[in-house]
Amino acid sequence: MQSSIQQSVIKQYLRSREQHQQENYLHPPFEYERQLLEAIRLGKEAHAKEVLERINALKGARLAQDPVRSRKNSLIAACTLFTRAVIEGGVHPETAFQLSDAYILEIEKLSSLPALQQMEYDMLHHFTETVRGKQEVHGYSLPVRSAAAYVHENILQRLSLDEAAQQAHVHPGYLSSRFKQETGLSFTDFVNQKRIEESKYFLLHTSYSISDIALLFQFCNQSYFTALFKKYTGLTPREFRQREQP
Repeated sequence: MQSSIQQSVIKQYLRSREQHQQENYLHPPFEYERQLLEAIRLGKEAHAKEVLERINALKGARLAQDPVRSRKNSLIAACTLFTRAVIEGGVHPETAFQLSDAYILEIEKLSSLPALQQMEYDMLHHFTETVRGKQEVHGYSLPVRSAAAYVHENILQRLSLDEAAQQAHVHPGYLSSRFKQETGLSFTDFVNQKRIEESKYFLLHTSYSISDIALLFQFCNQSYFTALFKKYTGLTPREFRQREQP
């Protein structure tokens, strides 16, 4: 015997089929979705964006009576698929799920279709960038890869060379030497670059003050954060926020 929930779902399914037939609507080809997720898994942002634009050129499914709610539901579903794709691309599951949770919370805050459309492309960029960050260290030695993974997975925590070396099961001096030799950066510079890169999300998609973001990423004060941000991007955090926000 079917439950009331099952019966409700079946009725909605039949109504949707009838409506889609009347409107000559078909979901985007599954092949488009497969291509999109494969591009995300490989960290190929340009190709992923191209496929996403093909999908968005088609008529979208109505997932709620309200158009904004419908778009939010669609983006949350996409975020779930993107999350699985980056995990398959080698991103640590906890990192991927934390990224997914952050985007879903941001999706729920938005109230306009243009903002939601932009969020989809921001989300695509961030997920593929996370995969590329993982790929960047694949050619390095095991100690350096282990240390880099430690940085990626604990970017909001206090990080130290000693702790990274412990995670990599090597002496701190040896790790420091190998890190510089293989990446061209000191361990501290690598950490700072990754923190600056991650801080961009908070500048663009939250209302946190610059001083709060500086503290979140373990910088000693806003002035130091601003100096490093300008060193790596050519802009101050305030300039970046003003220039990049839609």
